[in-house]
Amino acid sequence: MTIIAAADGSALGNPGPAGWAWYVDDNNWAAGGWDHGTNNMGELQAVLELFRATAHLPDEELKILCDSQYAINCISKWMPGWKKRGWKKADGKQVLNQDILKELDSAITGRKYTFEWVKGHAGHDLNEAADERARAAATAHQKGTSPDAGPGYTVGNAQAPAAASASNTSAPAEPVEPAHEAEQPAQVSALVSTSGDFAATVYELEQGFLDPQIRTSFTEIADFLHPSYQEVTRHGGLLDVATIATLLSSGSALPTTGQMQVLATRQISEEMVLLAYRMKPSDSEVLVVSSWWQLGEQGWKLRFRQETIEQSA
Repeated sequence: MTIIAAADGSALGNPGPAGWAWYVDDNNWAAGGWDHGTNNMGELQAVLELFRATAHLPDEELKILCDSQYAINCISKWMPGWKKRGWKKADGKQVLNQDILKELDSAITGRKYTFEWVKGHAGHDLNEAADERARAAATAHQKGTSPDAGPGYTVGNAQAPAAASASNTSAPAEPVEPAHEAEQPAQVSALVSTSGDFAATVYELEQGFLDPQIRTSFTEIADFLHPSYQEVTRHGGLLDVATIATLLSSGSALPTTGQMQVLATRQISEEMVLLAYRMKPSDSEVLVVSSWWQLGEQGWKLRFRQETIEQSA
């Protein structure tokens, strides 16, 4: 039997009062949260609690419906590499949300599971039910009350208690949204996802696109690009998918990047988001960048990007 469940997180303020929830049906669900946490922490905790709740059924496959690109990629792409490096990213910095990730790494060992992306806040019954409960848990922590922990997973002889971690009032001490990197896992099937929080999603994706490790591999960077992607470079050049493939296959490098200083994030339509930010690569003047992300069947993809050298006053 395959257990199909949705997992979701919610944060009021991000960071702020936060909640998590997983949902199979009205008789099988759980929720909890913290007084202070992030949406990403909630997404990860929801998946962790789902694995814990079904641990008494180790031979059953889990199909996890998730609207968080971050949660899916953490488990299905990046976590194996982080673990090999002692839970450090490619730049040597400590991985954020590490406490939850280490517990997830232990919980998924020997389990059969797949992730499937569902579009958040789009009327998907299981996703909506998980989102509603995660937000209710976050709201309860905001009000200083105990959230409804739910019945847990009641199928099977040994019921996993839902309340074990539902009443947490202190979160792991890493309430910051992390940057991306890409690692390919073994024996995990994942579909590209998107988050209902479009601002957080495109920020995460842009960080991944800027990651120096990803920018050396066409296989990795192509995951971020729309088939019709175009970029106007800081020196007036034009890049597209084919040009990037040619550059990287010839041993050439893409332009260097730097830290983002976000100026604005605007949802232009249901399928298009504009992210504007400043960036100062080590070998360049300050740049003003506009990135246009488009939502399609494969999730959010970078459709157009322009770098402009900022003129001094």
